[in-house]
Amino acid sequence: MLSQIDLVLGAGTATLLVLLAALLFRDFRAVAAGRLATAFALGSAAHAVTASSGFAPPVTPWHAVLIAVSTGNVVVFWLFARALFDDGFKVRRWHAAPWATVVVLSLINCLVLVPAQTLDPRIFAIAISVISLVFVALAVGQTIASWSTDLVEERRRLRIFVVVATAIYAVVNAILQLLMPADGSSGVLATANAAILAGVVIAIAYSLMRVGGETIFPAAEAQPTAAAASGESGASDRKLLNALMRLMSDERIYRHEGITIGTLATKLTVPEYRLRRLINQRLGYRNFNVFLNNHRIEEAKAALADPSQAEVPVITIAMDAGFQSLGPFNRAFKATTGVTPTEYRRLNEARV
Repeated sequence: MLSQIDLVLGAGTATLLVLLAALLFRDFRAVAAGRLATAFALGSAAHAVTASSGFAPPVTPWHAVLIAVSTGNVVVFWLFARALFDDGFKVRRWHAAPWATVVVLSLINCLVLVPAQTLDPRIFAIAISVISLVFVALAVGQTIASWSTDLVEERRRLRIFVVVATAIYAVVNAILQLLMPADGSSGVLATANAAILAGVVIAIAYSLMRVGGETIFPAAEAQPTAAAASGESGASDRKLLNALMRLMSDERIYRHEGITIGTLATKLTVPEYRLRRLINQRLGYRNFNVFLNNHRIEEAKAALADPSQAEVPVITIAMDAGFQSLGPFNRAFKATTGVTPTEYRRLNEARV
């Protein structure tokens, strides 16, 4: 009876995940977060299949591949969390290395170690559980670190739900794997595992349907712009926007060390959520740090183009503009202008 329940839960969950992956790929394949969400949904579908069928030897090659993809999905989850919380995140080639390592280790275990009985299967289960918990911890850490700078209210709430719900399941799954019998036989634990996964997937799918995808995933190649501020707005918003711009242009508050959305809202005597909404909806920014850095970079650009400051070191200009070190300044400057600060200065000197 339990095995039949496992199969029903696994098949239903896998089908829902494949449909979700197809929709994500159709609508958001142009952005990193959308592609990683698609890969994560497919990896979760593989996990749903393997969780419902168990891990009893001998393992067929196709089953081993599904298990390996399922095992490596925790790395995809980590990358997905990074992309979801950082609009500027880009997938690098080296990101494939940890995923490939976990997948290859899983394949070796399924196709070589288990058939040869050279190691206790529980040793590998413990190792994989530890690896999974490490990547889950990295994903949760990304959630906590980036949450305060997110300016999109609906995305703030949904991201926390999606990442925390998935992280809770990953932790529960790791514990259940450690408690599973060494022979891989299914039972109450396997059924509980499949049921929890089905519940998490249904809850996430329902939440995604309630929020527009453009709220979660940034538009491809989108750049913050003040054009959004030109639309019709209430008198109170215009007043707040003028006060904010005075702080940025006259007082240059972005130079202050440790400036946060909370301290800025306190200075403007408005609720934090209202200031987030204003910067997001009227100025087009999705991240508070990007908003600050763009003002800092504009000041740096003016200084680098100023002939009277031609001998001022780049690091001095960066620190004066509010950056705490040269590395973040160089990366942010090149991401905005397409050239390094030194190249920007050289180009402007050539025009004079």
